[in-house]
Amino acid sequence: MAATNVFASSNKRTIRSEPNEHDKATIVSIYPRDIKEVKHTIVPGTFKIPAGTVTKPSITVIGPSSWFRDMGEDMPNIEIPNNAVVVAKSIVQDYCSGMLMATKDASPGLFFIAGEWTLEEIKTKYKDAFNKAVIGQNVWFKRLVDLADAGWAQTNGNPKAISDLMRMAATELGVGDKDWMKSSIVASMIKCAACGNLRNPDFPICGSCNRIIDVEKAKKLGIAV
Repeated sequence: MAATNVFASSNKRTIRSEPNEHDKATIVSIYPRDIKEVKHTIVPGTFKIPAGTVTKPSITVIGPSSWFRDMGEDMPNIEIPNNAVVVAKSIVQDYCSGMLMATKDASPGLFFIAGEWTLEEIKTKYKDAFNKAVIGQNVWFKRLVDLADAGWAQTNGNPKAISDLMRMAATELGVGDKDWMKSSIVASMIKCAACGNLRNPDFPICGSCNRIIDVEKAKKLGIAV
């Protein structure tokens, strides 16, 4: 949206444009979390997209939003409408681009279609767009799980290396048996006796100073001491 947008002042007259009741766009979500996107320069500017799944997508129909141009002290504010497709595109792109590891072809399962559509119509007329969203979301989930695997290994099992987003991705992909899925929930960090930094007691080596703290556990794991 244009950075120069300003809202209508309550002390000034505003010239409103004639609303177009047919100007609609449908946002489809298979992303398993509720979304709230706020656009501070347009009215309406708060958009709530309910969580959805592949088997039960959510659909949200939106209309146009407007920004208001200040024409000067003695002039009325002018309403400048943004059509529903422009608004929907901004919602989807801004949300997805802000997510960790998301790219054009790997992101939350969120897309939009011009016009107002039912779920059945979307599944039949826009099957390709729906399938693309499914594939893209699964690729994104896989990236998050791979990132969690790497973070878990690099930090010697520090639960803080695992985010809620990574846990969600693992759950959605059906790989909830990962060590970091279990330990990130039950492990309590303790201070390392050598360096004083927090470490995971399930691992014999401190992730901060690389000292072997638990000799017996290290031997059981085949780590040279």
